[in-house]
Amino acid sequence: MTRVLLAGATGLVGEATLRRALASPRVQQVVAPTRRPLTPHPKLLNPVVDFDALPADAEWWRVDAVACALGTTIRDAGSQEAFRRVDHDYPLAIARHAHAHGATTFALVSAMGADARSRIFYSRTKGDVEENLAGIGFTSLSLLRPGLLGGVRTQHRGGERIALRVMGALDAVLPARYRVVPAERVAEALLKAALDAPPGRHVIPSERLLG
Repeated sequence: MTRVLLAGATGLVGEATLRRALASPRVQQVVAPTRRPLTPHPKLLNPVVDFDALPADAEWWRVDAVACALGTTIRDAGSQEAFRRVDHDYPLAIARHAHAHGATTFALVSAMGADARSRIFYSRTKGDVEENLAGIGFTSLSLLRPGLLGGVRTQHRGGERIALRVMGALDAVLPARYRVVPAERVAEALLKAALDAPPGRHVIPSERLLG
């Protein structure tokens, strides 16, 4: 069985991934570092941390695989700098600590359009983290690039709700890559990538996440 570190366990995809991981017979333990405590579970190790000051030598870094669903929006973060810290700096710090303690697999929820050379700040940040992760040395690196995520969020994002309604109404006529991707499908693919650990670097586009 596999020990999995799940980053972003309180987000839309992260919560769905946590439920799946805790229910999976293939998962021995889930290590889920969070800012606030999660509901206890026999298979859950939940370090409460400050992501700006992660403990480099903590024993809980010793996992087989990392599933990273950390992410925010520029609006929620408050600035481009704060957004980059959550979507770029935190995943990289987690990846480096876990790799240093023996993790061989990393699976990331990135975004459609991720490109380190993009003129769009959001897409460029996503592309930067993908490229930087590739340089760490994981045996298996999977990069999931969903489009607009569907699901019930705890935060209220008005613009996103409107976009979901519009995209949902057009779902039957839109090309697959532009359709709304249910968060549960992304969670399923994220956990599968972490557990199956296919060797090499793999990009999973939005249309493949639809099943």
